[in-house]
Amino acid sequence: MKRLVLFFFFITNVSAAQTYLTESGNVNFLSKAPLNEFNGVSDKLNGLIDLSQNLLDFYVDLNTLDTGIGLRDKHMRDNYLETEKYPFAEFTGKLSPIPTLNSGTKSPVSAIGKFKIHGVERQIEVKGTLSKNARGELELVAGFDILLSDYKIPVPKLVFYELAEKQEVTIKATLKPKK
Repeated sequence: MKRLVLFFFFITNVSAAQTYLTESGNVNFLSKAPLNEFNGVSDKLNGLIDLSQNLLDFYVDLNTLDTGIGLRDKHMRDNYLETEKYPFAEFTGKLSPIPTLNSGTKSPVSAIGKFKIHGVERQIEVKGTLSKNARGELELVAGFDILLSDYKIPVPKLVFYELAEKQEVTIKATLKPKK
């Protein structure tokens, strides 16, 4: 019985050591329209990487996006993202393949999964790098493009609010081991 308890304790600790979390990752979207280029940023990206289950789950409250112009933010939230109805953007997926992470070495990674925004969910691939730092934390940098029409988000036509159909999304996060 003592061995069984020790085995369970070991498996539980190994599993926990394979799970990493963040509540302060950075998400950035870049809109490059012909007459108007701007970024929307949030440092409220929440995420989980569970290497033992090969699970990724990241989400951001779209109400935390800041473009630097309050009126543009309000119109973006109210008229286009409809954040009262669809407050979050989320990606859930799996790494393909699961990288071997050595401290100080960046590994290229690819994740396949579902991205959901504005009530629409689509299968996408996200490419990036993943590394383990000296403190045992994971550092993730990744990016992908989305087309607003794929997610039924209308593109405003007014020059002041001009928005590109293609949005370039990047994320940066340091994930700490779950304790």
